[in-house]
Amino acid sequence: MIGAEVEGVELKTVTTESVAPIEDALYEHGVLFFRAQHLTSDEQIELARAFGEPSIYPISKIHGATEPVCSVIEDGPDSPPTTDGWHTDVTWIESPPKIAILCGLEVPEYGGHTMWASAADVYDSLSPSIQGLLEGMEAEHTCWPGFCETAERKSEVEGLGRRIADAYPPVMHPVVRTHPVTGQKAYYDGSSTMNGVAELSDAEWEPLRLMLRAMFDEPKRQVRWSWTEGDVAIWDERLVVHRGVSDHFPLRRVVRRITVDGERPFLDAIAGAN
Repeated sequence: MIGAEVEGVELKTVTTESVAPIEDALYEHGVLFFRAQHLTSDEQIELARAFGEPSIYPISKIHGATEPVCSVIEDGPDSPPTTDGWHTDVTWIESPPKIAILCGLEVPEYGGHTMWASAADVYDSLSPSIQGLLEGMEAEHTCWPGFCETAERKSEVEGLGRRIADAYPPVMHPVVRTHPVTGQKAYYDGSSTMNGVAELSDAEWEPLRLMLRAMFDEPKRQVRWSWTEGDVAIWDERLVVHRGVSDHFPLRRVVRRITVDGERPFLDAIAGAN
């Protein structure tokens, strides 16, 4: 079952030495929820450090950043939501993040939920024939042009999109990836930054891609979180996809995110085999 609420844990006290039970629960449920934690930005970064190396966002690296900083995502009348679609974060780099931590800072009067769906359950629900077909594929992930154009428009920095594209050329990732700890296999979907696969024509891949993405929409593999101020969600980017529901627009919703560096996605044909 995807998603679990954890009680009796004060996240600001979690360290590398004490994080193991949270990691075990994360591998089992994909996403964990903690109410009323009210983490500061520094505390959120330190929490990320308990899981590994806090990520420096790729665009921040282009601007010369050498230390991790939380990203603040603000929806409102002048900044419409842009995350209302199933996705996994930053798949267009060689080693995408493994863990994400999201804190609720400002909650709208209605809506503004976040949803997660199990990419591992999508894989497990497929027939052995389709599993085998997907396991033989690699997909191209690229930030150009969609992500780059959006980043340049929001920043109003002329030429930023091209700088991002030059710094992060397209990468190939397996369509099915193996979790490095549990051996669980999951469909790896990069949404708008995921192009076609090398092994199929676009005409062949498109209906297959649409079928897989439709499986995320089945309620049986979803969980939805209704935010209150100070809540924290932690999820495993290798096992689940997520989306920020946009039904609150034009009301304000503010969340703060940090991710943890991960490994390059791989497929182990033996680990996690059914």
